[in-house]
Amino acid sequence: MTQPYDSPRLLADIGGTYARFTLETAAGQFEHMVSLLCADHADFHAAVTTYLQNLPPGLATRLAHAAIAIANPVEGDEVRMTNYHWRFSIEQMRQRLGLETLVVVNDFTALAMSLPRLAPGQRRQIGGGLARERSVVGVLGAGSGLGVSGLIPAGEGWVALGTEGGHTSFSPRDEREIAILRYGLNHYSHLSHERLLSGPGIELIHRALRAHAGLPPEALAAPEITRRALDGVDALCLETLEAFCSVLGNVAGNLAVTLGALGGIYIGGGIVPRLGAYFDRSPFRSRFEDKGRFTDYVKGIPTYVVTAEHATFVGASAILAAQLRTMQAEHGSPILSQIKRARDGLSPAERRVADHVLAHPRAALGDPIAEIARAAQVSQPTVIRFCRSLGCEGLSDFKLRLASGLSATVPITHTQVTGEDSMLELGVKVLGNTASSILALREQLNRETLATAIELLAGAERIEFFAVGHYGVVAHDAQFKFLRFGVPCGSHTDVRMQPLAASVLKPGEVVVVISSSGRIDDLLGVVDTARERGATVLAITASQSPLARKADVALIVDHVEDVATHVPMVSRILHLLLIDILAVGVAMKLGGDSAAGLPQAAAAGLDEANVAMPGVLPGTAPKAPGARPVAPGVSAARPLAGLTSHSR
Repeated sequence: MTQPYDSPRLLADIGGTYARFTLETAAGQFEHMVSLLCADHADFHAAVTTYLQNLPPGLATRLAHAAIAIANPVEGDEVRMTNYHWRFSIEQMRQRLGLETLVVVNDFTALAMSLPRLAPGQRRQIGGGLARERSVVGVLGAGSGLGVSGLIPAGEGWVALGTEGGHTSFSPRDEREIAILRYGLNHYSHLSHERLLSGPGIELIHRALRAHAGLPPEALAAPEITRRALDGVDALCLETLEAFCSVLGNVAGNLAVTLGALGGIYIGGGIVPRLGAYFDRSPFRSRFEDKGRFTDYVKGIPTYVVTAEHATFVGASAILAAQLRTMQAEHGSPILSQIKRARDGLSPAERRVADHVLAHPRAALGDPIAEIARAAQVSQPTVIRFCRSLGCEGLSDFKLRLASGLSATVPITHTQVTGEDSMLELGVKVLGNTASSILALREQLNRETLATAIELLAGAERIEFFAVGHYGVVAHDAQFKFLRFGVPCGSHTDVRMQPLAASVLKPGEVVVVISSSGRIDDLLGVVDTARERGATVLAITASQSPLARKADVALIVDHVEDVATHVPMVSRILHLLLIDILAVGVAMKLGGDSAAGLPQAAAAGLDEANVAMPGVLPGTAPKAPGARPVAPGVSAARPLAGLTSHSR
């Protein structure tokens, strides 16, 4: 028998029409399931309050953790529904509901996370194909909108993609669909797939086909169109459903080839599972396989209809459970709980810092040390002492642990470039993916590690930059920047010359090794030689890599690109940006003419950078050669997507 939870967990599935709620009392055991009309409630808080008020007496007061799956992209604290007017702050909602943890996730991310947990009887295969074990899976489904997601195997678990694939542009394949496109463009400047593959989309297709047939308008709701089609009493309604399934098959096929979804394509949502046997004989599968030269490829990919009644709840439950496990992984409890336990043993000044953090955890996560000290009415050294009283190395380490409790996972927001993109769309996607990665790197920088690296470079007698292949340009760029500051340095990208350059290194010199993978034997050999010669090694590389473990200081860039099949783009930009950060820091340390050589924008922000980087302190000694590497500031794993969470 499944072990009951200490307290029930609230789960919600919020769509544009209905808000469904349930309590999970043990793993997979859902009780008190209720579906409420969104239109009957002013906002999400009113709906959830109605649900809680109708629970048995005393049950609502025992709730501590909740997960919400919502038909909307989830980025940051503010949630604004695309297909409905509800909006709310996750942190404020957590506080209003008196919860310790509130996780908000895109509904199709939740559906995707349920797929590995489905029993064989909870899905129905449409057509042929055989799923390949531990391969990428695609997910889509129509309801009040069109949800699209994907599932990627990662270690023992899975990574869910948070996407807005429903808003891709509709591309017709036959005369009937061209007529639908013409009709749709008379009403919308952009006709997305969601405009057609949804409840309102069925109604739009029906109106378009009536106009194409020269028939007068007839206002029919989607349920009535579907009923007439399945009952065989209205030929135009049947044609509407046929067009709907055809377009869905095309989108599913596009998703399969875009993701390389050899694990299969799963269809969920509120519409298709209700079509029953009709969907099996509809044009869906034939259109799915109609991919020209890639027909044989997609024929081998199976397609399934998700028949599990509560799949979204299953996925939301899995995400919440993963969140709670992550929170409890370090010292058995979240950092905020640790602060509560340690508070009475702190000094009066440190207790003021503790009280500020407990009352304003998200503000403490983003504020610089000066603002935290001002709000708590203490000195900046007191803030550092408070962090160290909790076993943290300093403020940056404390913030990393605080961030893991407030939002334990980082969504993957990568937009796939396809052959159907215009040049403008291609440019927007490439820039968007790069900007997303840069912002992720900004959030993951370890300030104390960065400060130590700058101290090492500023105090070095000479700096030698080593890189190979595509990352050679990063080494050359670094040499150029540091020579402009008057720092003796060189760059080495020829694997035949690198051992010779390493063999003449001396104590007091710093070697900067730049490698995306951190597994290049030639560069690892350079590190060994440099250490033997008494030089200090700074690495810009991936976490948990051999290079990161060998280096005295490791600055982490965890962005994986397949360099065997294409030139790395984003990761190389991230490495260049880290060089820029080091250059700005060293210029400030050296002062005078060096700082004058900085770009105006960088120089203008230097005073602020000093406040934001409390680890950059005069007189901080660099790590001695052979010392243990500084702990990386970036988590190597990003397990879930489309997820924002808040914990107290």
